[in-house]
Amino acid sequence: MSLAICDVGPRDGLQNDAVLLAPAERARLSAELAATGLPGVEAASFVRDDLVPAMAGAEQVIEELPHADGTTFSALVLNERGLRRALAAGVEEVHIAVMATEAFAQANTRMSLERALEAGRTVVAGAKAAGVRVVGTVSVAFGCPFEGRVPPAAALAAAEALAAADAIVLADTIGVATPRAVGSLVAQALELGRPVGVHLHDTRNTAIAGSLAALAAGATSFETSVGGLGGCPFAPGATGNLGTEDLVYVFEGEGVATGVDLDAVIGVSRRLEQRLGHPVPAALTRDGRWPA
Repeated sequence: MSLAICDVGPRDGLQNDAVLLAPAERARLSAELAATGLPGVEAASFVRDDLVPAMAGAEQVIEELPHADGTTFSALVLNERGLRRALAAGVEEVHIAVMATEAFAQANTRMSLERALEAGRTVVAGAKAAGVRVVGTVSVAFGCPFEGRVPPAAALAAAEALAAADAIVLADTIGVATPRAVGSLVAQALELGRPVGVHLHDTRNTAIAGSLAALAAGATSFETSVGGLGGCPFAPGATGNLGTEDLVYVFEGEGVATGVDLDAVIGVSRRLEQRLGHPVPAALTRDGRWPA
């Protein structure tokens, strides 16, 4: 089975950190991650600087990225304006996020769920028209900080709005999903006829188990964050993503090829700790691989 890991650390990992890294530093981090063999790196977010100051200077980040054979650099957009900025900057892959609940749509986009889904459709269509690959993400696909447990039907309705995208990602934004729920939703989403991936936060230490369940159900892409950094400014209680190094270690142990240099990722994570001036959550950054 061919699978791909996309490190979202330069975007999702840093967007909620108290330490703000300059665009040049975020571009450097993205380049370091690409050098580990990661097939995907989400390098920037084209959102309002006043709402997400950590993502200011997205154009500069994209401009300073190197050409990296085997790695696709992507950027998150939430609306047409963000898409226009991303296309003008030369982004090669666009990620669009829509929400599975009304309350989260209001908190994250200041739009109704219906309008947010329509904006998602418009972005997908615009990216496809521009010849740019687009991945559609369903936020709070399993649980919402405002509405609680999300029925699978609601998450699938949001995924269906993105069915024209090249791939669909199911995001456990607040880290509440258990393995059975992840595997079941992945299997149902695959019926839309698109490759399906997952983006799992490790708030309750379930992300590794959920990733293995997703893999067994047919997921082919996994969004992780170097060092396990992450969180959502608009989701109370949302803590770190699954650490890239932690997932690579487990997949290697299970005989699943990732093409990623685990020791190199750990090295990037430890250097990032020094830049941020605080520890990162990922276990492999702390304890290293075994056997050493």
